[in-house]
Amino acid sequence: MPANRPASPRFSADAIGETDLAKVDAHVITAEEYEELPELTDEMMDRADFRVGGRLVRRGRPPKPDAKEAVSLRLSPEVLAHFRAGGPGWQTRIDAVLRDAVAREKDGPRG
Repeated sequence: MPANRPASPRFSADAIGETDLAKVDAHVITAEEYEELPELTDEMMDRADFRVGGRLVRRGRPPKPDAKEAVSLRLSPEVLAHFRAGGPGWQTRIDAVLRDAVAREKDGPRG
């Protein structure tokens, strides 16, 4: 170790968690300490978590009532190869084909 650098203090795992909780609990906050607290801004409130009855209320756009549902589906290798050959978005293309089939079925038999 270089002579011009002081030795680093040793880390002690025993020191972890050593707090005087009774002293913390007994502390009474003074008016001066209240003055040290920052004012809450609208930006802070926008980032805050909102809870109702202990449950976190999600922020952002509410879920769509007709949101797609994740499912596990076994398809033949030929069908997968056909749609995957079209590149990214193959799952969306399968969904479109299935929607068309549902619409045709709702319209009734043709002939």
